[in-house]
Amino acid sequence: MRAVRFHEYGDESVLRIEEVPDPAPGDGEVLVRVVTAGLNPGEAAIRSGAMHEMFPADLPEGQGSDLAGVVAAVGPGVSTAEVGDPVIGLSDGRNAQAELAVLPVGRIVPKPEALDWAAAGSLYVAGTTAVAMLRAVPVQRGDVAVVAGAAGGVGALLTQLAVGTGARVIAVASEANHDWLRAHGAEPVAYGDGLEQRLREAAPDGISAFYDCFGGGYTDLAVALGVDPQRVDTIIDFGAVERLGVQGAGMAALDDPAEAVRELASIASQGGFEVPIKGRFPLEQVQEAYRALSGRSGLGEVVLEVSAP
Repeated sequence: MRAVRFHEYGDESVLRIEEVPDPAPGDGEVLVRVVTAGLNPGEAAIRSGAMHEMFPADLPEGQGSDLAGVVAAVGPGVSTAEVGDPVIGLSDGRNAQAELAVLPVGRIVPKPEALDWAAAGSLYVAGTTAVAMLRAVPVQRGDVAVVAGAAGGVGALLTQLAVGTGARVIAVASEANHDWLRAHGAEPVAYGDGLEQRLREAAPDGISAFYDCFGGGYTDLAVALGVDPQRVDTIIDFGAVERLGVQGAGMAALDDPAEAVRELASIASQGGFEVPIKGRFPLEQVQEAYRALSGRSGLGEVVLEVSAP
């Protein structure tokens, strides 16, 4: 099979498409023929070496966590999945960006027929992260919540889920994405110079929740605006967790991420929220796909289209 690999730390240029032996599922595992694989910023950080102390690469290394595909084989002891099942999956083995991937059966959930393959392939990490953030800092009608990085992969989902609670949601994003955010129930505010004043004007009675999906000082801004640090959650500014006492809850905070993504997939397939896709690339254009991701502009997720459904 073909798989994305890298043999040294570096930027997107170190990524290669290589032929490697087909994997086989072991006890409690399934083999999935990958249709789509979503890209996440954490993967780029691991590949660059920026997270070597926390997540060292075992070179040569594969890439990818998010995937959607079709079960191609099941290992011994698997009774909840069958060959031919369309599934959404999460790999902990950095091997999703390949034509075939092995993962534990507990890391797959059924893909609803109505859910687009690109959305399915990028839903697990972003979706469960959004759910975890909302559970860490819950909101309801009467709350005023700010989502920083509201047009990114996590931010776009979190914004919609927060709107669904009845809270007033102020979405910080580039003006190019304001129409989409407004159409999905949020009140967009442009990022950049003067943001603190714009937020004070938008919420003169205060902000009750702040979600940082972007980094770059948003946690400091939240505290400067008077938000209780325990009502601030960041998935990127880990230094602020200790420095400011804010929360750092992400996907790992969920006891059962599979159940969360199962529910999200069901809601999305029925039109309950949108999983925006800003870029679709074939597997052999993985370098270009990660360049599109690293630009941190545009709306939503970047997806590799690995094989035909």
